[in-house]
Amino acid sequence: MQLSIIGRYLRPPFQIAPPLFQSCVAAGFPSPAQDYIERTLDLNELCIQHPAATYFVRAEGSSMLQVGIFSGDILVVDRALKPSHGDIVIACIDGEFTVKELCTRPAMKLVAHNPAYPPISIDEGMTLELFGVVTTVIHSLSRR
Repeated sequence: MQLSIIGRYLRPPFQIAPPLFQSCVAAGFPSPAQDYIERTLDLNELCIQHPAATYFVRAEGSSMLQVGIFSGDILVVDRALKPSHGDIVIACIDGEFTVKELCTRPAMKLVAHNPAYPPISIDEGMTLELFGVVTTVIHSLSRR
């Protein structure tokens, strides 16, 4: 899966806070006339824990389909988080960027979530740099 850097996070000068409905949506949607609004929802607060250490990348490819990362999705990446076993990370292996699951046990490897892509074992002599932990995937259903 290839990545293209979109940019770093900049807090907007104004806050957009759409309403957050109190009830969950199963197969319908509550009537806006009913009193279901619990509070507003700031997507910055929801998606970004460490603004100064957050950046965005666009995913390209199919190696992470089984964890819900599709080609064209925007990944929110937090550099302030220490990558640990099981995290989805942005990694650079011998100069090539990728998004994969970090596995540190029993040996260090990067794992795709598509059976068509084998795990990447990190062998001695390879250069591996981790550029942050993916915290949120922004997946648009409408491509208009």
